Amino acid sequence: MKKIAILGKPNVGKSSLFNRILKQRDAIVSEQAGTTRDIKRRIVTIEDKEAEIIDTGGLEDRDELFEKVKDKSLKAAKDADIILYMVDGKMLPNEEDKKIFRSLQKLGKPIALVVNKIDNDREEENVWNFYEFGTENIFPISVSHNRKVKRLLSWIANHLPKKEQIELVADEDIDFDELLELQEEPKHQEEEKEIKVAILGRVNVGKSSLLNALLKEERSIVSDVAGTTIDTVDESTIYEDKVITFIDTAGIRRRGKIVGIEKYALNRTQKMLQKADVALLVLDASEGITEQDERIAGYIDKYNLACIIVLNKWDIAQKEYKEAVEEVRRRLKFLHYAPIITLSAKTRKRVDRLFSLILKVFSNYTKWLPTAQLNRIIKEAQMRHQIPAFKGKPVKILYATQYDTKPPKIALIMNRPEGLHFSYKRYLANVLREFFDLEGTPIILSPRKRGEREEEGEE
Repeated sequence: MKKIAILGKPNVGKSSLFNRILKQRDAIVSEQAGTTRDIKRRIVTIEDKEAEIIDTGGLEDRDELFEKVKDKSLKAAKDADIILYMVDGKMLPNEEDKKIFRSLQKLGKPIALVVNKIDNDREEENVWNFYEFGTENIFPISVSHNRKVKRLLSWIANHLPKKEQIELVADEDIDFDELLELQEEPKHQEEEKEIKVAILGRVNVGKSSLLNALLKEERSIVSDVAGTTIDTVDESTIYEDKVITFIDTAGIRRRGKIVGIEKYALNRTQKMLQKADVALLVLDASEGITEQDERIAGYIDKYNLACIIVLNKWDIAQKEYKEAVEEVRRRLKFLHYAPIITLSAKTRKRVDRLFSLILKVFSNYTKWLPTAQLNRIIKEAQMRHQIPAFKGKPVKILYATQYDTKPPKIALIMNRPEGLHFSYKRYLANVLREFFDLEGTPIILSPRKRGEREEEGEE
């Protein structure tokens, strides 16, 4: 699949063009220079042709962080098949822009100069100045007004290969019903094999370093500057036939300290959590648990995600393992089901162990429990500890049935569902977790009367 990279200085409209081509608001857009820092990749369809489009950070040498952003962007250009170099059409041509553009021309790839912010015919007269760049592939557009963007898309489409046409030839030996079944099967398997893993934590706990260590490459920009990652960064890898998509989210500050584009980042993180399966809660083992760690852990609880607690920077931690685990269990009681792993993203020690743990936790998160066994365990649990009466009347679970996964959701059919106290639900969940080995996943227990509609309840 062909790759299209969008490059240019900060605030020329790269992320806006990325969103326009994608036909949705994906990349964060802001007037603040340097909003995009890591690269973002998405699959797009342009005139019925598929390609991968890449949004990059602004090319600027402001400081060490922006130098890293620039290096990452230029590397994306070298790896791409088509380059879109964007400039601000309301400004005069910049000498550094011309220098970078000409160096990219030497790569020998299709490259277009996209002159953005040309909002009307009068401003289009300024485009003649940009012929100094030495290319005929100049596209004056206005992304915000969707002006002349279609012409640019047609140019891109002309450099994309046609879709391969698969012809079926009549053959007496072909069973077409069987062929249709085989065509459906891979799609079903692909959906089952994908695991979306969100990397969560406060600023500077090492989330981006962990992503790089997991992928064994510098995929996410790492810097001592707090808040380096603004937008979510995602990348997929394959482990034991599973496609694991890691999503490095923006570091979450205390609400009073969230300013500017970080508000967009927080909203984007929460939207992403609605689609995630497993959360890696990254904690700084050298500092201990903070109130902000507890708040972030609350998002995992809110969205009912499977969870693994990662004690990062274990190589410089001052506490003993037992003491550190006890602190986690005491401060994050609502994530009692989550396994804890100690590691160092910087030295990459024990990072590889995360993969097998993710597979185990995801398997539990998507597990269907045998109905017969489920009811036997529920019955035995009631015999060991009888459900307290409600307003002087007995409360009984008639039977249980699982109705969904991600996480396991179980309906408890009862005579008086309103009488089941949350503490008894917690007891049942712990019994089920122990018997079925459901480490790492919450369990949703939903009390209801016979014939009631299946609605999600609480653990």
